[in-house]
Amino acid sequence: MQGVTGKRCSTAATVALICATAVVVTAPGAAHASPSSPTRPTAPTPRSDESLEEVRKEIERLYHDAGVATDAYNAAEEKADKQSEQIVKLSEDIADGRAKLKKLKARAGAAARSQYRGGGMPDEAQLMLSDDPGEFLDGAGRVRQGHKATKSMLTELSRTQEDLRIYAEDATARWKKLEANRKAKAASKRKIKKKIADAEKLESRLEKKERERLRELEKAAAREKQSAWVDSGVLKDIGAKATPQGKKAIAFATAQIGKPYVWGAEGPGSYDCSGLTSKAWAAAGQGIPRTSQEQWKRLPRVDIKNMRPGDLIIYHADASHVGMYVGDGTIVHAPRPGRDVTTAGAGSMRILGVVRPDK
Repeated sequence: MQGVTGKRCSTAATVALICATAVVVTAPGAAHASPSSPTRPTAPTPRSDESLEEVRKEIERLYHDAGVATDAYNAAEEKADKQSEQIVKLSEDIADGRAKLKKLKARAGAAARSQYRGGGMPDEAQLMLSDDPGEFLDGAGRVRQGHKATKSMLTELSRTQEDLRIYAEDATARWKKLEANRKAKAASKRKIKKKIADAEKLESRLEKKERERLRELEKAAAREKQSAWVDSGVLKDIGAKATPQGKKAIAFATAQIGKPYVWGAEGPGSYDCSGLTSKAWAAAGQGIPRTSQEQWKRLPRVDIKNMRPGDLIIYHADASHVGMYVGDGTIVHAPRPGRDVTTAGAGSMRILGVVRPDK
């Protein structure tokens, strides 16, 4: 019974499908696909400002993470450079120590051969057998001097051998640290490339008009933050003038305006944020740490109200960005990949604090 019923249902369904197909084919005004009338693709729906704002925030986050990784890359590179210099110095010390040890061993060998030529008899015994008192006394003085020289030589020999052992251990330890920093540098490099690629991919999906609108939203967000910072009244307390060194640093930094941001770069054709500030102050005759995080850690901090042109403003809670204050509420900085060195409002990003490279 079930088989008959199932067969009836199947037959009814088939008839219904055939009828429906006939209706579609014979219905007046039915559309027919043809090579001469291709179907037009539906135009993409423009994103709303709210949607673009989410994209802007995500791109900002990705570039921020790339900035953090760039700081880690720069720190590892700086450590690796210092360790390489130390290893070169240790290699020179080891070479000098080996040459010195060779000379000391040659002197010890000469002393041993001299004793052998004397029949193996110690100098003291030979002097005791002398019949000439004057010769005995002169010889006794020489023996004392010889003992003293031999003891000094053996002490120096032992100390040189110990120095070589310490140099070798130190060099091995520094090689291990150097290798660890190279691995950290490589890991940071991979992270930087991925974050930048993700941000570029996200932006590339936008239509041209959407990218233009995105740029407008970026500028609007920066203006809003800057306006809030200025409206707080902070600028009324900032009136200090730049020092002669500060003026030189500012002149260098502003001369780089228009050059592209490149992570890990410190000139002359491109810069990252801390590469710009460190090179600017080096040009002014003041060496400062390479990374924004180390600049925040190691340079003297000043209150914003006491800020003066040439000081460095550190941004974000993790000190991952830095710009140089040039006066009138403005900084010069290298913003991020895809942007050039430019000026911006000092309050257009979240300020962590201010540090001063010169006294």
